[in-house]
Amino acid sequence: MTPPPPRRRRGLPTTAVRSARKLGEIRRAQLVTTYGVGAMIAVDNESFLIRSIDSWDVSEAPSLHERRLELQLGVDGFKMPPAPERAVDGVRAVRFPEMYSCPHCHQLLPFRKFNSPAGRAECSTCQENLVPSRFVMACTRGHLEDFPYWKWLHRGRRTGAGLCGGQLSIRAEGSTASLRSVLIECSCGVPSVSMEGSFRRQALRELGIGCGGRRPWLRDAPAVDCPEPPRTLQRGSSSAWFPVMHSALSIPPWSEGITKIVDPHYARFADEDTSAIRTYVRMAGMLRHHPEYTADDVVQEVERRREAEARQAALAESPGRFRDHRREIYDGEYLSLSTPHPERPELKQDFVCEPPVGSLGRVRADHGVDQIMLVKRLREVRVLQSFRRVEEPVPGDLEREAPLSLSKPSWLPAFEVSGEGVFLRLDPRRLRQWEEHPGQIARAAAVRRNHEQLIAGRAGESVRPLPGSPASPRYLLLHALAHVLINEWSLDGGYPAASLRERVYGDGDMAGLLVYTATSDSAGSLGGIVAQGEPGRLAETLRSALDRASWCSNDSLCMEAEGNGADGLNLAACHACLLLPETSCENNNILLDRATLVGTPDGAVPGFFTL
Repeated sequence: MTPPPPRRRRGLPTTAVRSARKLGEIRRAQLVTTYGVGAMIAVDNESFLIRSIDSWDVSEAPSLHERRLELQLGVDGFKMPPAPERAVDGVRAVRFPEMYSCPHCHQLLPFRKFNSPAGRAECSTCQENLVPSRFVMACTRGHLEDFPYWKWLHRGRRTGAGLCGGQLSIRAEGSTASLRSVLIECSCGVPSVSMEGSFRRQALRELGIGCGGRRPWLRDAPAVDCPEPPRTLQRGSSSAWFPVMHSALSIPPWSEGITKIVDPHYARFADEDTSAIRTYVRMAGMLRHHPEYTADDVVQEVERRREAEARQAALAESPGRFRDHRREIYDGEYLSLSTPHPERPELKQDFVCEPPVGSLGRVRADHGVDQIMLVKRLREVRVLQSFRRVEEPVPGDLEREAPLSLSKPSWLPAFEVSGEGVFLRLDPRRLRQWEEHPGQIARAAAVRRNHEQLIAGRAGESVRPLPGSPASPRYLLLHALAHVLINEWSLDGGYPAASLRERVYGDGDMAGLLVYTATSDSAGSLGGIVAQGEPGRLAETLRSALDRASWCSNDSLCMEAEGNGADGLNLAACHACLLLPETSCENNNILLDRATLVGTPDGAVPGFFTL
């Protein structure tokens, strides 16, 4: 990459060119969820690719800490993406795709050959705004490059090892936007070829076109050998970038008191003795705003955490034992959500969880809800670990995850959300009775079988044993219940569905779900969701939600489907009944079945709420 000039401009993102150019601004959360490393972003009539995190200016970026996530992802901490008003260079971007076309003269050339004026994408001959290539080529390992227009056009007509020397052009004919109307031509005289058929899975491989192993988002990254067949994608397709994200709620003791104070500094204490810790506490002013604590309290907390992590590491190294950090995160959250944590101002809590004032009698008797907890304050940290292309991420598919930097990073980009929510736990006795019904076992087994086949087909050879699917009658029920509650609260409480989010606790003996606000703006903590959790109101919400779930405008096809959605990972679930915005569902809208709630129309398979 060409180094930036001595006098650098402020902006987010900037191109990696000799004169740093400000392209625009992106919200911090978008640089984790939507336009993260490796994603393409359109800016006016140009297109760019967000570069790796080792090119970002994070000198003044705020740090985030969530120890459980740090252990899971093997990093020392997280950083919020740089803000344009603080960063000198901000987030870097590189032009991609390289191929552009002129809508007037129809030339199809690399951008540099158009000789555009500085800072503009314009045809120097026609003075028309250029158009970035509509098509790109990617593989399931994340590699990305321009679509091979010359090879696609000159199929079977190549002479020698060189090119024909002609000039490529692209034009759209006819009144439709179909691929058949997009024609590629060359001045060498070969017959024009349309783009029809270019999106077939084996279309490029059949022409002898392989993946070049290019990673343009990584600075100075060499091309690598890649056996994966390349696929044609639309530049703006959602398949061009799937984020691999992880999240955790800040729960006690991490969310309060001395533990919360020590957390941002803990990585510095890894090999320090007691004296060095006390010196650091004094020199860094750790307790300047916390006079209720002393350096001895910090030392005790560091020693406690060291001992706890040593015990966990020793347990994980036991023969035949694999440490599942994600399961540990969910187990801890479930325990905290099930236990009252009332407001204590002196602890400066990030987590406040209390039972409602009213009686659960009606909602327990009618709907089998054994516990309600009003989560009046919570903090969630969301982290971008890597990304995928072409196919959505599945558990265990580590070999196809594209990295955010060329070398292993010590930090990852993240942002935090503060909000509120409602936690529900179902009656375990009624749940066990329901999930043992043969009909529900058979329905869940079909989903689980499809999911495990998908995992086995995509997981790398080094991943053994293969991760199991969470699909079970209990999980499908809790997941479907979370979706109908989000839909109902969106209608009744005035929240956009995309501003609500779920966490499903359905492994082992857990039987709960959390619905909470998922935005960092004022809609996140106005008390609207907590109010929905009062027993009387929740009973009415459940009655209305289950009534809506009892039918779907796509029935009977929806309810009777043997496999809905891609790879058959849903049963009775479609866009007309259960599916949510992608930001709301932690499982990308899979592992859903409406029949777990209301049963099948013929009554052969009972729903949990129809027992």
